[in-house]
Amino acid sequence: MRGVQAPIIPVIADLIHETPGTISLGQGVVYYGPPESALERARQIDNSLSYHLYSTVEGISELRTAITKKLSTENDIELNDRRRIVVTAGSNMAFVNAIMAIADPGDEIILISPYYFNHEMAVTMLNCKTVIVPCDETYQPELDELQNAITNKTKAIVTVSPNNPSGAVYPEEILRKINALCRDNNIYHISDEAYEYFTFDDAKHFSPASIQNSSEYTIALFSLSKAYGFASWRIGYMVIPEDLYMPIKKVQDTYLICPVRISQEAAIAAMNEGKGFCLSHIGQIKTVRNELYHALQEISDFCITPKTNGAFYFLVKLDTKLSGMKVVESLIKNHKIAVIPGETFGLTNGCYLRIAYGALDKKTSSEGIQRLIKGLSEIIKK
Repeated sequence: MRGVQAPIIPVIADLIHETPGTISLGQGVVYYGPPESALERARQIDNSLSYHLYSTVEGISELRTAITKKLSTENDIELNDRRRIVVTAGSNMAFVNAIMAIADPGDEIILISPYYFNHEMAVTMLNCKTVIVPCDETYQPELDELQNAITNKTKAIVTVSPNNPSGAVYPEEILRKINALCRDNNIYHISDEAYEYFTFDDAKHFSPASIQNSSEYTIALFSLSKAYGFASWRIGYMVIPEDLYMPIKKVQDTYLICPVRISQEAAIAAMNEGKGFCLSHIGQIKTVRNELYHALQEISDFCITPKTNGAFYFLVKLDTKLSGMKVVESLIKNHKIAVIPGETFGLTNGCYLRIAYGALDKKTSSEGIQRLIKGLSEIIKK
């Protein structure tokens, strides 16, 4: 555990706590909460014993039915006798489930840099080896580099699209090629799709599990945390090959037993609302995104900002010899604005910052952006 990086979100939260009034562009959350129908369904839980006993390890049937319908209509993923759904306490847990089921200590998991830090942490905790493959300058995967990284110890390639931390959306063509690469090398394709609804301009989300005959080696991870404002309710789900069903039930039964029942009840109502609930809030996020991107162009002489089209992040590179963490500490202490340093995503060759704009509402967006631009200008030009 000493070799695992510190969890950056709590570290930044502590710094924010020490500086009251700080606006956070750090943690990846949205500015809105769950749909009212989800809260109302949660309120209906009474003292009936069935609500308070352990429920099924894989999630209650009504929720899995709602998920099955959603996967079919929105992702073109059909459930059959070769696939299963397991409801989890968020997609982070789903990722740990997957690695525990497919890999032994010493096995290799390929992550694309910049990677999602909790993925790297989980692989390290489980005594597996992360093999880091850099993306190109627009944060898109390099297929030749992925091919060259595969060894006889490789168990999976992990893709995150729309991407955390870069905001890049991987085109269908690239995801199909990565999926074929996994098939041809007899390894798994783990596809993290937590930000599936957060796409902008002409970008479109694609689910690799919709590829014909991919069910035996494709693992898809989903979450309600972002789209439905469900971050603290801890509900996600995974689509897995049939032969991983029992191994993953063993894992989940050991350290969770079952997803929280009240959260599952709320999730049923949220899933019934459908993606329209999330899309009704996208306009505000898009407005903030455009405002932030325009402001970042004003400091383009020292801040490079690729315009990616997904999630709610920009990953910027600063022309400075300061570390990302030093810049973050100064932004919080002196300018009351928080972001996340690039080091936690594996970016150590230069100074990078992840800027999360999903949590900004109309009241805080202008102030937060002004503090960021002013702070970066003063820190870099000092």
